[in-house]
Amino acid sequence: MQELAERALNVAQVRGAEFADVRLEERRTQSISSKNGVMDGLLEEESQGFGVRVLVDGAWGFAASAFVGPEEVDRISSMAVLIARASALAKREEVELGQHVVSRGSYRTPYEKDPFAVSIEDKIVLLLQADAAMRGVPGVKVAEGAIECVRVHKTYASTEGSLLDQEIVETGGGIVARAVGDGDVQQRSYPNSFGRHQGTAGWEFVEQMGLVENAPRIAEQVVTLLGAPQCPAGAMTVIIDPTQMALQVHESCGHAVELDRVLGMEAAYAGTSFLTPDRAGMQYGSEHVTIVADATTPAGLGTFGWDDEGVPATMTPLIQEGRFVGYLSSRETAARFGRPSNGTMRAQDWSRIPLIRMTNINLLPGPWRLEDLIADTDRGLFLETNRSWSIDDKRVNFQFGTEIAWEIVGGKLGRMVKNPTYAGITADFWNSCDAVCRDWRVWGTTNCGKGQPPQMMHVGHGTATARFRNVRVGIV
Repeated sequence: MQELAERALNVAQVRGAEFADVRLEERRTQSISSKNGVMDGLLEEESQGFGVRVLVDGAWGFAASAFVGPEEVDRISSMAVLIARASALAKREEVELGQHVVSRGSYRTPYEKDPFAVSIEDKIVLLLQADAAMRGVPGVKVAEGAIECVRVHKTYASTEGSLLDQEIVETGGGIVARAVGDGDVQQRSYPNSFGRHQGTAGWEFVEQMGLVENAPRIAEQVVTLLGAPQCPAGAMTVIIDPTQMALQVHESCGHAVELDRVLGMEAAYAGTSFLTPDRAGMQYGSEHVTIVADATTPAGLGTFGWDDEGVPATMTPLIQEGRFVGYLSSRETAARFGRPSNGTMRAQDWSRIPLIRMTNINLLPGPWRLEDLIADTDRGLFLETNRSWSIDDKRVNFQFGTEIAWEIVGGKLGRMVKNPTYAGITADFWNSCDAVCRDWRVWGTTNCGKGQPPQMMHVGHGTATARFRNVRVGIV
């Protein structure tokens, strides 16, 4: 891999590249899913390939191939240079990368149990046991489960002297129960919504979830939801659980601080951002709100040794005690402000050019215990597990739905309510936060889309339960 990387860089330079980097990747993915007592999916997939990115005449060129060999390396490196020259004909300004980045070393995801060393049979048994536990509750119509394991080995090199070797391992799983009745469909997911919860860890990550042990609880909840009253409408206090807080942070902060969106260089999928440079230091939230981008968070899906530009993993403040203080940046975008990149450039795989992506966007914990926070709340709603989301292309106006909620009356959890929703304006919402709990945990998001052609990225969010005052709920 190192020899091929050096060959790609040499060819690019001979052809006229001012800068070049290359990523060679080998990827293995195993996905297993179950539905109503049978296995309905088993995927074993392996791929390899490489991508070459170059700067020529101040413009980018990129080319990639699944055929890894000397002749193909020569061809793809030359093609990347030709594409850059063509791009330079239409450039509006020259790309500047700032100070050189020279990184050398290796990184390996820490884990206890290799997820690929666990047999497929054992994984199937686990899913079917959880499936049976859900369907053992009368009223459950659909029970689903999923497990996914990923291993990526990548080599990165650049003409500035970087040479890196990384092995990233991911493991995840989850279950879903659905109930149907009287023209209504409800669902409950565990540990998180949208199929599974995932992290950079080994098989121990799934073992710690307790899928079988928690299956009856979510099954009983989903059946109860069918007969539960609708979420009340109006303005009230809400307490939001960590799983829903993860999506709240993702949509209203994570995407909003991507500097390529802010500068108008990228708008696909999630639009641009209201957090423009003239708003540096604005009051984004209350003093209880501190959010950081931390690519060193243990088990986070945005955790690595170096990003796909060879920039070391860092922790960067984004919101400091309510004040907006930082962006997610690349070398190119950071250089516009005379700053170094904070290492957030990542590509979905070898076939895609890197983009600014979230790492682990974490809401830092506060001092409250959950039971004390509920006891301190006279009237409100406790919301849990995302079901739906909507936010405008500037990241300002949003509406979220959760799978389940409970009324809070006189400092105690009351009756369950179904179809809960809440809505707000980003800065007003975060400024209404008056408490954050200490039940902090990292959650994995496996479906973050960005770019054209589209790239699906795995990102992480460390979050805790938080309370917000005067929030609109029950919006249809």
